[in-house]
Amino acid sequence: MAVIQSAEKLLPNRLRRKIAPFAAKLAIVLAGQTPRDSAQRMALLAFAIRVVSAAIAFVSQVIMARIMGEFEYGIFVFVWVLVVIFGNLSCLGFHSTVVRFLPHYSASNAFAEIRGLTATARTFALASATLLAAFGLFGVWLLGDRIESYYVVPVYLGIFCLPMIALGDVLEGTARAHSWAVVALSPTYIVRPLLILLFLVAAVFLGAPHTARTAMAAALAATYLTSVVQFFNVALRLRRTYRRGPRRVEFGTWMRMALPIFLIEGFGFLLTNSDVVVVGLVLDPESVAIYFAAAKTMALVHFVLFSVKAAAAPRFSALYGQGDRTGLAAFAAETVRWSFWPSLAVGLTMLVLGDFLLSLFGPAFTTGYGVMVILLLGILAKAAVGPGEVLLTMAGQQTLCMGLYATALAANIGLNVALIPAFGIAGAAIATAGAMAIEAVLLFAAVRRTLGITLFAFAAPSLAAARQDRTD
Repeated sequence: MAVIQSAEKLLPNRLRRKIAPFAAKLAIVLAGQTPRDSAQRMALLAFAIRVVSAAIAFVSQVIMARIMGEFEYGIFVFVWVLVVIFGNLSCLGFHSTVVRFLPHYSASNAFAEIRGLTATARTFALASATLLAAFGLFGVWLLGDRIESYYVVPVYLGIFCLPMIALGDVLEGTARAHSWAVVALSPTYIVRPLLILLFLVAAVFLGAPHTARTAMAAALAATYLTSVVQFFNVALRLRRTYRRGPRRVEFGTWMRMALPIFLIEGFGFLLTNSDVVVVGLVLDPESVAIYFAAAKTMALVHFVLFSVKAAAAPRFSALYGQGDRTGLAAFAAETVRWSFWPSLAVGLTMLVLGDFLLSLFGPAFTTGYGVMVILLLGILAKAAVGPGEVLLTMAGQQTLCMGLYATALAANIGLNVALIPAFGIAGAAIATAGAMAIEAVLLFAAVRRTLGITLFAFAAPSLAAARQDRTD
């Protein structure tokens, strides 16, 4: 509060009067103790971290593209996307199960259940990811002659990353459930990308070849270092918060929740990454590099919705658990506004700067500008209904949400397979944007039908609450 007031005094009187209402609201959010203030504060912190992350990721990707060239860079990003996908999926939904159960346990002082849940989630994620890695190593050995030779070694290195990717996701979910935004997001979105770049530059400086193999080795080292440090950090915070004591393990209950979440988030994660995968399977590494650069340049727009999701999930869970349907409807309407308008502003800004930003990767990358335009349309369609899938999941509608994601994923893959051979990377962008629009329509209809909430950026906030009251 004092910092904001001091900053205001440095401004001219006229400008100070204009920004005073916004500064007052910001001060309330930063200092407020209500659950709503906490959720908004989490959203602001998450968005700030993702903004910094976007800058770091963009700069690091530019440097990596310049170091490796289009071909090797395309190999690296294709393999790394696969590693992140399978690392996330290997948790089998436990990283989000923590977010689903922990706020409820905390509200009822069920500390034994909290200790059991956090320990079980970490152990399960490590075990399942290690098992998946073993199958992956066997599969690459068995099918190695059918894989392009330049992919084999990077894939092997990537497979060894899987356990630490899974552990990092569970630790992120644990921190999110406690609203520890910096602890949750900075390791994955700030520290790890910086370490990958640092290790790559150091390796090249010491004489390593400018190849995807070197980049994957750097990613392997960065992933292990980041996840191990994050593990000790989160474990220490948990010990301080709950102290030592008995653990209660309700594995069956958690797994029954985790599996639908796994399918929902798995479909959703594949939905956001299947375009890069299909491009990598159908087109050459150079095309993968250009498409990925365009998509990465638009990544900041995605971060708006991601930040809102991270902040909204615990609040959705608490409101639904309390039976406060009117409060749930009102808060859901707010999250849509938090999602759409910032996404629109950030997206238009990225288009204005798009050609220049792409040229930083290299002269050939400017051909991806059309991809940016197309992708923004899909992103805005998704942002117009906000965190609808999070609302459905926290309200116990996992099966419905899973079906919606499966439909959108099937449309995405089908469109990618149909359009990429004919239109190249532009076809991939059209397919992805179209799938986002389909997903948005399905989420809007599902939320309105099951919860009575009109989740749309242009709907009046009071309308959502009123309709929910009539439903009850």
